[in-house]
Amino acid sequence: MARVLVTGGAGYVGSVCCRRLLAEGHSVEVVDDLSNGSAEAAPASAVLHQIGIEDREAFSRVLEQGRFDAVFHFAAKASVPESVVNPGPFFDTNVAAGVALLETLRAHGVRNLIFSSSAAVYGTPQLVCIPEDCATEPVNPYGESKRMFEEIAKSYVTAYGWSVVGFRYFNASGGGADWGERHNPETHIIPLLLQAASGRREFFEIFGDDYETPDGTCLRDFVHVLDIAEAHLLAMQKMNRPVFCAYNIGTGTSHSVKQVCELAGAVTGRPIRTRIGPRRPGDPPVLCASPQKLIGELGWTPKHSALENILAGAWEWEQKLCRQLLIGESRNSRSS
Repeated sequence: MARVLVTGGAGYVGSVCCRRLLAEGHSVEVVDDLSNGSAEAAPASAVLHQIGIEDREAFSRVLEQGRFDAVFHFAAKASVPESVVNPGPFFDTNVAAGVALLETLRAHGVRNLIFSSSAAVYGTPQLVCIPEDCATEPVNPYGESKRMFEEIAKSYVTAYGWSVVGFRYFNASGGGADWGERHNPETHIIPLLLQAASGRREFFEIFGDDYETPDGTCLRDFVHVLDIAEAHLLAMQKMNRPVFCAYNIGTGTSHSVKQVCELAGAVTGRPIRTRIGPRRPGDPPVLCASPQKLIGELGWTPKHSALENILAGAWEWEQKLCRQLLIGESRNSRSS
């Protein structure tokens, strides 16, 4: 079994990957400054180090405790609209802190890295289902920061003989009765929709209905985070070989924002009020993966990624959050 260090392991995708690693018998330690994650999300059986990857001294102390077989790197800022209006923190976290991570790993002889990239590296591609050899031409700073880190990681393969896998996520989504997305502020379509269904949000805003798509709204490829976690475990097979591999994680099927709204209403059995707003800067009209490379080379299959299944699990999580809020409000009213 492997000893794995997970950066950002108290976040949404990272925490799910930690649970999968532990379920397979691997040893897991988490590095997370908790700026975007939560200590409760990290599995209790994983060692949690509350530090940032940019803190080379503190990070070195973690690495000095014993050799890690691989590092899963999730720690990053991930919001397209925020990156457009405030790009600096995205380059600081995703690029500068990422280089600090790489250099600290290099100083301690760790050379196996699996990291989270993004479909945003493709920008506005001309192909319907994007293969990995499609040109990377980001249209927002978030995508550019991910493209830059990919290029930097490639240079470590060439210069130092590292083994690196970069996963280009499409729309990571899904949840369950005890886990799910919990961002502040929330920017992802499915939790926002379900907050409107539960009454925590007055309406769901559709950002633009004048795109050149069948119903005028953006088309996106949704992939369940459990399937993302499975891809990471499969990628460990590629470790200890000097190579850089980029893989899409998506289903090859896209759904429009309006279609997701309709299915969310059907899954929840609740009316969902929507409002048409202006386009968000940096949003391409279509993002849909070709997952054939991942399927062919690693034997991956998206077992959990049917959109109805994604919505059903995420709705379970939203209902739990609502119950927690009600309990909190009841306690506050009694104490006052």
